[in-house]
Formats: sequence, structure tokens, C-alpha cells
Amino acid sequence: KATLYGHRIDGIIAIGGEGTLAAANRLYNDGINVMGVPKTIDNDLRATDYSFGFDTAVNIATDAMDRLRTTGDSHQRCMVAEVMGRHVGWIALHSGIAAGAHVICIPEVPMSIDEITAQVQKAHDRGRAPLVVVSEGFTLTGMDEAYSDKGLDAFNRPRLGGISEVLAPEIERITGIETRATVLGHIQRGGSPSAFDRVLATRLGLHAADAVAEEAWGQMVSMKGTDIVRVPFEEALGELNTVPIYRYEEAAALFG
Repeated sequence: KATLYGHRIDGIIAIGGEGTLAAANRLYNDGINVMGVPKTIDNDLRATDYSFGFDTAVNIATDAMDRLRTTGDSHQRCMVAEVMGRHVGWIALHSGIAAGAHVICIPEVPMSIDEITAQVQKAHDRGRAPLVVVSEGFTLTGMDEAYSDKGLDAFNRPRLGGISEVLAPEIERITGIETRATVLGHIQRGGSPSAFDRVLATRLGLHAADAVAEEAWGQMVSMKGTDIVRVPFEEALGELNTVPIYRYEEAAALFG
């Protein structure tokens, strides 16, 4: 606090996801003037309907899947596209629906390899080149935790990635359909933001500035419907914004 005062800093606007906001909440509880702005491509913060970065990531992933679909069609291959999503499957769900995926695998809904291959075979039998979209945090039935073989990240959590490379050979072995895996990785985090994200970030920034002027510390600006509101850090740091089962069932009606 003395350091901030010495640098003539009146307060902090913390921009980030759950980890950033948890740290901001600790600072606020220690008497530091802090407020938050949600920014996570996973869209996993319960207190906001959307965080900027998510829509851009979905657009990038959808574009990549459109390209995978064309090469899959050319060679009648099954393509497995892996997207980000440690605990929630919003990117996989939205990009998978947009790209016309034949199977979408998300952390909230474990599936068996037989369930996946049944949909792959169904699509192939209709003359389609099957597209499987999988979140990095997806677990097959019987797996105790998400697949990880890359050590730990900066937060001492398992560095996820590679579940698509586990699924692809199993799909090929069971169905006999040539199958390729593609991990989209950090390409989802880069590039020019979508128009939606630009507008959302601008609106959140304006409301964050208003909150600072009003000294509304200990809160996060949030999107609820089409409105920008403020929520306490405690509410923002509650349960994760997981995919509701009814949303997944909407997509599952189009599988195969």
C-alpha cells in the first residue's frame, strides 16, 4: 500500500480471469483499492455472460475447423480438432456447432470412446468426413483427470493438451477410418479481436472508468444480458460458468 502511495497510484484495475481476480480480491481485502475487468477466452467466470476474448477465440477456432473440414473431405479422413478449455467447454461447444462438428467432447460431459466412434461411423456412413471437436480438459469415461504430459504451468497446475492425439489413433483403430489430430493451441489467443469483442471491451472499459471515479472498489464490471453491471469479487469468484447440460443436448441433437 505504501509503495502504491509512493508512486501516486490511487487504485488498480485488474484485467484477467479467475486467477487475476482472486489475486485482486486478496489485495482488496488487504486494503488496496482494486476493481476488476473479466478477460478470459474460456468464458468460465460465472458472474459475466461473456468475457472479451471468447468470441475471438471461437471465430479463430471455427475458421480453423472450416479448413480442416475441406482437407478431411478431400481425403475422406476423420479430423479431430482440439481447442482450449481446462474446466469448461464453451469454446468447443460454440466453435463445434458453428463448424458443423459431428461430435463435440467437453469437460462437463465425459464420453466413452465407443460413444465417440459410433457418431464418427454414423457420419462416415452418410458420406461425410467426420469432424470431432474436443476441449483440452475433456476426459474419457474412466479417466480420473484430464490428459497431460507436458509438466506443470506457472500456477503449478498440469499443463493440458494432447487429448486429441489420444483419441485419433483409437478412432482409427476402432472404425478403420484414417484419422488426424490437430491441436489449435495458442493460435486461439492471437490475431485481431472480433467486432463483438471490440465493442464489449470498450463498454467494459467505460464502465470500469466510471466505477473508479465513483470509488466502487472490490467489484468487477460484468455483462448481464446486454447490460454492463457491477458485481462483488466474492460473487465473481464463485462457481465456474460451466456449460449447462441442456446447451450440450442442443448440440448433441446434431451429432453424427
